Amino acid sequence: MDVNREPVSRRERPAKPALTRRGIVESAVRIMRAEGLEKVTMRRLAQELDTGPASLYVYVANTAELHAAVLDALLAEVDLDAPGAGEGWRERLLAVLASYTRVLFEHPQLARSALVARPSGENYLRLVERVLGLLSGSGAPREQVAWGVDNLLLHATATAAEHGTQQRDPAASREDWNALTQAVRAADETTHPMINAHLPALLAGTAEDRLTWGFDVLVNGITHTPLPRTAD
Repeated sequence: MDVNREPVSRRERPAKPALTRRGIVESAVRIMRAEGLEKVTMRRLAQELDTGPASLYVYVANTAELHAAVLDALLAEVDLDAPGAGEGWRERLLAVLASYTRVLFEHPQLARSALVARPSGENYLRLVERVLGLLSGSGAPREQVAWGVDNLLLHATATAAEHGTQQRDPAASREDWNALTQAVRAADETTHPMINAHLPALLAGTAEDRLTWGFDVLVNGITHTPLPRTAD
């Protein structure tokens, strides 16, 4: 044994960076981009950060909250000043909603998560603020505008979630659509007269056209439908 050898203290090891909620979320986003949302678990995140899962719960209550925080981080990509087809409030509103939908299209797993775990971070608040501001341009009562935001964002989120499910297995999705199309077209006119009466419109239109039309329907309903009296 070399008695003259200087012992190496464990204190010489590089110190691990302090845990922060922001750092945890940034690591979760990196994992999601590289491995998919299903890999964004507290255990996997703890491994990435070289810590124990219990340490993470000080900053994030559970996986659902973590996924909501990841979604909020990605909402920074939404173009809140997206130019619409015109200068009116409706065109600008539809452009912002389209930008939000495109972000979710790029991360369909998060869209499905967003249906049950709503984000509450600063990026989500900015989105809500912007949608409220544009929808208020309609002149609709404040209460209708306030309730309408949920419906508009839910339409976008649900559409993106459906799109994501189809994208995971395009072949199966085409088979499902073909089966539905055949069933609808083969429906007996005597037992399903309304289906037959509404063909071919029932199956017509692109996904983009249906999404935009859905936004228009919601905006028209929001601006012209008073809240129930029980909400006063």
